[in-house]
Amino acid sequence: MTVVWINGAFGAGKTTTARELIELIPNSTLFDPEIIGGTLAHLLPPKRLAEVGDFQDLPIWRRLVIDTAAAMLAELGGTLVVPMTLLRQEYRDEIFGGLAARRITVRHILLAPAETILRERIAGREIPADLPDGEIRVRQWSYDHIEPYRAALASWLTADAYPVDTGALTPYEAAARIAEAVGTGSVPACDIVQTPEPTAETLAAGVLLFDEQDRVLLVDPTYKAGWEFPGGVVEPGEAPARAGMREVAEETGIRLAEVPALLVVDWERPAPPGHGGLRLLFDGGRLDPADADRVLLPGPELRAWRFVTEDEAAALLPPVRYERLRWALRARERGAALYLEAGTPVGRSQPDAP
Repeated sequence: MTVVWINGAFGAGKTTTARELIELIPNSTLFDPEIIGGTLAHLLPPKRLAEVGDFQDLPIWRRLVIDTAAAMLAELGGTLVVPMTLLRQEYRDEIFGGLAARRITVRHILLAPAETILRERIAGREIPADLPDGEIRVRQWSYDHIEPYRAALASWLTADAYPVDTGALTPYEAAARIAEAVGTGSVPACDIVQTPEPTAETLAAGVLLFDEQDRVLLVDPTYKAGWEFPGGVVEPGEAPARAGMREVAEETGIRLAEVPALLVVDWERPAPPGHGGLRLLFDGGRLDPADADRVLLPGPELRAWRFVTEDEAAALLPPVRYERLRWALRARERGAALYLEAGTPVGRSQPDAP
């Protein structure tokens, strides 16, 4: 199963090109995620909608895009052609990572006409007569997103997607060029980790690594939103501490010489679509400066890493992970492991609140 994702600025011609493309790629179907955005306007309370400036900022939109694409491919098979602007790399990672977790190959196309042509197309775009404030809501929206598009081009988009300059092409010509590139393999599958989604509770092991200032190492996965500790799911028959060591080596290139000490065991409650399970954090110790300088990101799983203070971690980690880190640091200070449930110590040995 394959998704051909057609990205580009507003006015690049994504939808018209996608309509032509499904006529050229056998057994292909059009899926426009704009439909989900429109549907959410009828499903969510106005107060929730008012909290975001773009429906892409709603986690439910990103989740439904993944789930709907997977469901359509399960029903129809073949290729799904998706015309949708994605300018935030973390949203691209979350959506493409979610598709990859379902074993769906994503081929990422970027329609990239010159900015002058983009502006001409936006200016000439027809606005429905019955759309209130159409000039502001449609045309100005497109103009406002040229700068974010320019920033995405400069930072990650060009290197990530297969570019097609559509400045001098009709939609059919652009579609023909895309169909040829996809058919010949010129558009590679996105190099993003394919971690199968769990179907039940999982056991995961993370390892805390520290620099000389006792700042903790966090990594930024490409396949899900939010920063994380080095680590991952424990494989069947694998010792949890050894799994943490393996994941640290795979993700950062650091090979721990000794089995790390346990800091916390945290039960994570199921929160659909997640299944929850046990989350263990181990103390990987303090890295010497030479090791800290040699941290690598050897594969497509991680986008970045950094050493952070506890306060800085609070702004980067999701709340449950931050609570897990907070108590792991207290356990490290007192030299005794803690048992948590949903990030909160329970039982007779719980310490005073930090």
